[in-house]
Amino acid sequence: MALIRQRKLTKQQIRRIDKQQLASQDSIDESLMDGVVMAHYGKQLEVQVTSLPAVIPMQPEFAPDDPEPFWQTLALGDIWRCHVRTNLPMLAAGDQVRWNADSNTGFGRIESVKPRTSLISRPDRYHKLKPVAANVDILAIVFAPLPAAAPTLIDRYLVVCHHAGVKPLLVLNKTDLLAQENGVDTNELLAQYAALGYESVLTSVDCPENIADSDEQEGLDELKRYIDKKLVIFAGQSGVGKSSLINALLPASGQSVNIISENSKLGQHTTTTSRLLPFNPADLTQGGIVDTPGIREYGIWHLTPDDIISGFVELAPLAGDCQFRDCRHTHNSKGCALWQAVADGEVLQRRVENLVILREEADTKPY
Repeated sequence: MALIRQRKLTKQQIRRIDKQQLASQDSIDESLMDGVVMAHYGKQLEVQVTSLPAVIPMQPEFAPDDPEPFWQTLALGDIWRCHVRTNLPMLAAGDQVRWNADSNTGFGRIESVKPRTSLISRPDRYHKLKPVAANVDILAIVFAPLPAAAPTLIDRYLVVCHHAGVKPLLVLNKTDLLAQENGVDTNELLAQYAALGYESVLTSVDCPENIADSDEQEGLDELKRYIDKKLVIFAGQSGVGKSSLINALLPASGQSVNIISENSKLGQHTTTTSRLLPFNPADLTQGGIVDTPGIREYGIWHLTPDDIISGFVELAPLAGDCQFRDCRHTHNSKGCALWQAVADGEVLQRRVENLVILREEADTKPY
């Protein structure tokens, strides 16, 4: 095979090429603008314009007898469908990006993503880690007396918050049901988390036909104070009223709401696509809610067993006191400091049991 010799360039040619590349880069920079990812649709994303480019494209002139060509105007607050450069990581609602727009087609292209302050991810059905929301300030963990609260799921979300660098907020919804059978257990559960230092808000929003009734919006003002100017993600079991809460906080969002199944006493999934719902559509710095698909489980297999225990704030300091360094903290583990603390009444037995469940899940790959 003949060798292909690289042509030796003169200094003048090198300078000309560098000048052309610099001019090309300047042209690209002048067309870039800021935006925030509002929703993800497979290979395309919705991006809201938060700043205009240095050079705004001008609509080309056309003869009066020619058909008017397609032209998409560019203005602050507009929502554009965008493609993503192949070398970028998977993006999520809340990501702040730099992108350019093609007014001739009405599509944009995301060129870069700004550093994230936080990222909440979860494994998808193919066991690949998928970002759910970026730059989130608060994860509101919603639970209710009906369907009955699942402490293991709450603990799972608290571990997620710990590793994502997101503040957790417990939201007990449907407080009007506390007088029913599960009310005592729910109140006790809330008190247990309060003793661990977790903040909580009590609300009462359930049926969509009552959302406009102020008597059915107990606790909403307090919740609004917590999440003011914050980017929030609501999580929890299906049927606890996440969509109803979002409708009460943002009436224009029009979230679909389903009732509890009479047979299973469980909720039905109502949300299908993660979407950022801003408090002020004209100013995304005022925060908003990232509405995510309802999930009854939240895989944590991408975390190590040590990662899991660090998310149990009262148990992590005790782990180093176990007799054996590789202690698995099961009930029959010899010299386990956690179970000794349970026997001494210092920590809750269910928290240690949930720790073991989540550690075993994290230690077992799903394939």
